[in-house]
Amino acid sequence: MRILAFLAAMLAAAPALAADKMTVILDWFVNPDHGPIIVARELGYFDEVGLDVELIAPSDPSDPPKLVAAGKADLAVSYQPQLHLQVAEGLPLLRVGTLIGTPLTCLLVLEDGPIKEIADLKDRKVGFSVAGVEEVLLTRVLANGGLTMADVDLINVNWSLSPALMAGQVDAVMGAFRNFELNQMEIEGVPGRCFYLEEEGLPPYDELIYVASSETMDADRIVRFLAATEKATHHIVNNPEAAWETFSGTAAELQDALNAKAWVDTWPRFSLAPAGLDAGRYARFEAFLHASGLLDDTRPVSAMAIDLGAQ
Repeated sequence: MRILAFLAAMLAAAPALAADKMTVILDWFVNPDHGPIIVARELGYFDEVGLDVELIAPSDPSDPPKLVAAGKADLAVSYQPQLHLQVAEGLPLLRVGTLIGTPLTCLLVLEDGPIKEIADLKDRKVGFSVAGVEEVLLTRVLANGGLTMADVDLINVNWSLSPALMAGQVDAVMGAFRNFELNQMEIEGVPGRCFYLEEEGLPPYDELIYVASSETMDADRIVRFLAATEKATHHIVNNPEAAWETFSGTAAELQDALNAKAWVDTWPRFSLAPAGLDAGRYARFEAFLHASGLLDDTRPVSAMAIDLGAQ
């Protein structure tokens, strides 16, 4: 007993080991989509697993995967649809975790506008922000109304989706997030309505994922990161209001009506098992992109996604 007491005293007096540093690049500025990451940091869950996590908001949302592929960061928050294309282009990326496990993207129209069904988009203007994937998604949605891309006028509105719709510059926008743009329009007094992609024939996919470099990733650190964010996710689901106070208390700009509404619409969509991989979901979306002509061939799921917990 004296020996155990002596060892315990020695351990208590020993200096704490330095935490392992990790750099995580977000997909955009901090917002409720990043709830588990911020809550894990604020509640000390990263400290518990020996991580010192630096979060970086990019100036260009297309940069994070490229920076990770180049070894400039450990993890990036990105999007499953884009991952398929990036891997096909040769970027050494792997999905190592899921942040939001449902689509958020929708085709957004004015609630009291002329678009009541997909067929009403004929000869109308449709805004978008990201070429490639969004055009393929729109093609599939239009087909439900018997339309093709030749039946609509595509307009690149960059990231000004809901403002362009509310200003009447376009009749619909593809790429709006149902947890943000819908709430923004409601606050502005111009209600919108979403056509949900997964209800319009598209295979469901993970909206936000964590990607790492297949060449340089530190699997041990990533596993610890995912364990901390999983703990944070369960805390959020069990205590959504308290978790909102924790999250919003980190920055004054988060404490507004839009973020409060977005939080309510977002937290039920956080992945409860962020490390877990639904391989069939990735295989189906790869096949969809191939059938749509956006991919010349298909790759096995193992070439783009992995479950580190199963290794």
